[in-house]
Amino acid sequence: MSSTYGQMIKLSIFGQSHGAAIGMTLDGVPAGLSVDLDELQRFLKRRAPGQNDFSTPRKEDDAPEFLSGLLDGYTCGAPITAIIKNTNTRSVDYKNLMDCPRPGHADYTAQVKYGGYQDLSGGGHFSGRLTAPLCIAGGLCKQWLDAQGIQIGAHIANIAGISDTPFFPVSPQLAQVGVDFPVISKEAGAIMRRAIQDAKADCDSVGGIVECAVTGLPVGLGEPMFGGMEGRIAQMVYGIPAVKGVEFGAGFGTAKLRGSQNNDPYIIEDGIVKTQTNHAGGILGGITNGMPLILRAAFKPTPSISRPQTSVSLGHMEQKELIVKGRHDPCIVPRAVPVVEAAVAIAIYDAFLEWKARR
Repeated sequence: MSSTYGQMIKLSIFGQSHGAAIGMTLDGVPAGLSVDLDELQRFLKRRAPGQNDFSTPRKEDDAPEFLSGLLDGYTCGAPITAIIKNTNTRSVDYKNLMDCPRPGHADYTAQVKYGGYQDLSGGGHFSGRLTAPLCIAGGLCKQWLDAQGIQIGAHIANIAGISDTPFFPVSPQLAQVGVDFPVISKEAGAIMRRAIQDAKADCDSVGGIVECAVTGLPVGLGEPMFGGMEGRIAQMVYGIPAVKGVEFGAGFGTAKLRGSQNNDPYIIEDGIVKTQTNHAGGILGGITNGMPLILRAAFKPTPSISRPQTSVSLGHMEQKELIVKGRHDPCIVPRAVPVVEAAVAIAIYDAFLEWKARR
């Protein structure tokens, strides 16, 4: 199934944006792992809608209800299943999309693939709403990785062409990222906010880039070829709606370098093999090399915008003007930061369990 991920653990995400509930099942998690539900709720709040004037006004508590897998604050070996009930839906705003698909959204492709049976209310199963249960699974994996000394953090690298201070590739300082608006540079963050407000005032939207770093990784996670960490992480990150590009380390910038510039020289530091630079982003041959893992994910502008757009009437097979109704983010990037962390945490934890089993 396309909504299932993992080798050592199996994550399944279910539900629709305007259905009764959305949720996830995480199977294969060892018994006896501690779970801090208060910390998980704080993590989910970072993604939750309706918290400021540059996110969707749809308000949801995003409080997970665990149906199985936890007992007295610990995993018990059974599959972990949790749901989040949808309490603030307005499906009437999406009635016209069965005939007139939104440009830039999955309405048309889903209609053709599923023969008109697709739930288009709020985007159905294609909605960014499904990143809430993804964050439940990722928030749990983050806790379990943190207990092993592996930390994951992300920030807004760019919005509308405005760049934040990047992570230092050799030693990213995750604690430098702001809480209310996840950037390192407050000055850049203020300019980004204005760009979002300007787009909103124009009935438009903007996209951006999220940069994520993982520290404390051992050498040896991942496999060559099709089991490489780039591929395993990218598969999870591309599961986030609106992601259009993923790069690791220096990424596409390496194409402009010579080998002598791109290679990371090896050094010995405190008896440990390290590299002076980190253009590789912590991965060589698909396998972690002990350096910080650095990646960036590019997000397209929110396709649901309220200015008139050109579409078609599928029933009459003719050109038609569409004005999208409903409640949407003028920029999803700020709320996407914890989602990227969650996706990376799931991929890393899956590979970490595999690494432990082989050792």
